[in-house]
Amino acid sequence: MRVVVALGGNALVKRGETPDAALQRRNVDRAVRALAPLAERHELIVTHGNGPQVGVLALESVNDPSLTRPYPLDTIGAETQGMIGYWMLQALQNALPGRQVMAMINQTLVSAVDPAFEDPTKFVGQVYDRDEAEKLAAEYGWTVRQDGDGWRRVVPSPRPQRVIETRLIRELVRLGTVVVCAGGGGIPVFRNDVGRLEGVEAVIDKDLTASVLAESMDADALLILTDVPRVMRRFGAPDQEEITHTTPYELRAEDFPAGSMGPKVEAVASFVERTGDMAAIGRLDQCVEILEGTAGTIVTPNATWPLASTL
Repeated sequence: MRVVVALGGNALVKRGETPDAALQRRNVDRAVRALAPLAERHELIVTHGNGPQVGVLALESVNDPSLTRPYPLDTIGAETQGMIGYWMLQALQNALPGRQVMAMINQTLVSAVDPAFEDPTKFVGQVYDRDEAEKLAAEYGWTVRQDGDGWRRVVPSPRPQRVIETRLIRELVRLGTVVVCAGGGGIPVFRNDVGRLEGVEAVIDKDLTASVLAESMDADALLILTDVPRVMRRFGAPDQEEITHTTPYELRAEDFPAGSMGPKVEAVASFVERTGDMAAIGRLDQCVEILEGTAGTIVTPNATWPLASTL
């Protein structure tokens, strides 16, 4: 099977952890140990989040006295792709001796008139208490919003249309390469009035990009891997209920938070609707079981998995 995996930001930095490089590399090693069995049996394409890393580098750039103005978000997104891609590349090479692995810098096409530019919603960076968040917002012109018990910076998150380098990714996978790509949803770019690509100040949701990429790659499965075992119906209520096997139609009938589970649900539902293939949301350390249909929330056109053809 051809499998696209989207790693949540918690695969690199868990909530409340200090985003030191050594800690993130240990987390990457753990993530890769979970993914290695998939790579041994299937064609594997991996993408990942970069919210905490973008926040750290953006704050460093703002505070750098040698700069006349901070680096734009598209450039910082490219920096995080290179940094995390290097960690993932090395960990995968160590876990899969003899297997070719490639980490790529990717651009993702968005619309210059996407309404998201007028309504920032994507959380990036560290968690602050309210007073500190409001102080930083006033000092640097940020928009901040509440995220759980804390407060974080939010930036525009336009909808991805296509990963620019899709054809190259497809060729690498055809040759048997494990590809790490489109990190952080890819570097957001648009085509200007003469058709040239330009970067834009935004961060794209990596799960939505993974969905678009999986469709364009003719993937058999899309796995959104995070730190929760399954999607919960009526999450937080006394009668909350795990969703095991479901359809896009049933998922869309539920109400999920826009800043957390909502984009993941939209990503898997859209992929299944457009392709008729399988998608799932679940825990990283259960990725093999998810693909086998015994863990996670499995989404298919008829809520049935695995199919006889996949066994």
